[in-house]
Formats: sequence, structure tokens, C-alpha cells
Amino acid sequence: MLTIKKTKERIRKVKERIRKFFGIRLIKSIRDLIIFHQNAEFQRKHPNPLNLYGKKCFSQNDEDGLTLEIIKRLGIKKGVFAELGPGNGIENNTICLAALKWKGFWVGSEDLKFKYNNSENFHFIKEWITKENVLKSFNEGLKKINEKKIDVLSLDLDGNDIYILEELIKQIKHPSLIIAEYNAKFPPPIKFKIKYEPNFVWRGDDYFGASLSEFAEVLKKYSYELVCCNSHTGSNAFFIKNDSIELFKEVPKDIGKIYVEPHYQLYEKYGHPQSIKTIELIFEELEKSN
Repeated sequence: MLTIKKTKERIRKVKERIRKFFGIRLIKSIRDLIIFHQNAEFQRKHPNPLNLYGKKCFSQNDEDGLTLEIIKRLGIKKGVFAELGPGNGIENNTICLAALKWKGFWVGSEDLKFKYNNSENFHFIKEWITKENVLKSFNEGLKKINEKKIDVLSLDLDGNDIYILEELIKQIKHPSLIIAEYNAKFPPPIKFKIKYEPNFVWRGDDYFGASLSEFAEVLKKYSYELVCCNSHTGSNAFFIKNDSIELFKEVPKDIGKIYVEPHYQLYEKYGHPQSIKTIELIFEELEKSN
């Protein structure tokens, strides 16, 4: 009799776990559906028409589509990329360029989650990036892939980005496109940037990076113009050389109409689950390309 009671109790607990599991999955699915429709509305209603090109591929949100449209207009068919702060290599702003067989390099402090071989087409440097070492790391990356300059530079360092970017940009051949993470809490014309600390670690609060106006002012000194912010989250800003601005005539002149406020709700699941094999195949093909 005791055994039957124990068995019934176990069955009850299993049923409860099943109900909770499917209930959580349903809630997450509904949440993702809401985020999807919100993002579509953010994109459609934004005053900058360039935002309509945003698409998610390997970027965290819609950055990939914006990058692809911008390099298309700039006429760069097969270029060179560099990403500072690529994370674990599964989700960032330059995997899509590697898929296009662009050469490039990454510098970051995290281990990559996929298998790769350093080659003349791709090189990863594991290093904590500071204002003091960024030029050395950048030049090492260029040397490893046998290039003199890059076409696209992406930064996602969760802190000292603006200091590191300016230190780098004043000493290198200027890339055609810069993608920089900004602190969207501060709308234009507010200028904000954290104090420089070489070992700064973001704690998930609002003390990080720099405002969009701060980035725009710094990069304007080096002849860059802001053309877009990604509409899904309001976290990445896109800057091009001002001699190419005629290719983006629809972009508003007012920074307030380019700015995107923070929408930091991220998808729990987007499309089919991400496979490391997909990333590995992209970089295997890149390694073999000419």
C-alpha cells in the first residue's frame, strides 16, 4: 500500500513538472512573439528610412541587415573586418561578413565557443582591450591576415568603447564603416561617458559606455557621419565617412531623428536554434577562400 502511494505521488510530481515545463515554454513563446511584433513596429515607424533594412542573422538583433545595406551602397563587395569584443564568437556584428568570405580578425577576452584555425583569412587574438594596448593588438591582427587596412570596424566592449575607439581611429587608416555600441539611456543632445578605467567591468547597470551625441561629436573630428541606430534595441550606431553621405540622402540630418531609445528586451528564441556547426562551417570555408 505504501508503494502504491509513493508511486502515485511520483506520478503527480512528474505531471506537475510537465505542466510547469510546457507552461514556461508557452510564456516564452508568447513573449518572443510580442517582441517580434514590437520590433517590426519600431522599425516601421522610425523616422529614419534606413532602419527598414535591419535584419537579424548572426547579430544580436537587426544589425546585420543594416551592415549589409550600408556596405552595398558603399560598393564594398569583398572587404576586411575587425571586431573588438566579439564575445564568444556565436553572436556578433561581423560573422555575416565572414559568411561573405571577407577577411578579418577579432580581439577579445572571451574564449571562442567554436573550433577555428588562425590563418591569413581570419585571426583571433585573445586579449583584454585597453586604450594602452589597442593599437598594438590592431596592428598585430592586420599583420596576421596580411592586410594594411580594414573596411568595417565593430566595437562592443561594454565600457571604455569611446576612449578605445578614439585612440585607435586617430592612428590608423580610417575604415569605411564603424559600428559602435552606445548608451541609449541618454538621448541627444546629452553628452555622457564613463570615466576611463583600464580594467572596467560592466555590472549590468546604466554606468557604461557613452551617449550617442558623445560618439557623434568625437567621430565628427575624424570626418564621420552618423547614418543609423539599430531600431530593435537602440544599442549600436553606424557611422560612415562623410564623403559617402550622398549615398544616404534619405537619412535625417537631425541626430534626434536617427537616435533610437533603449529597447533591451531580447529574444529567448529566434528561428531555429543556433548551431555551432554553422559557425564552424562559415570559418572553415573562409579559411579555404582566396
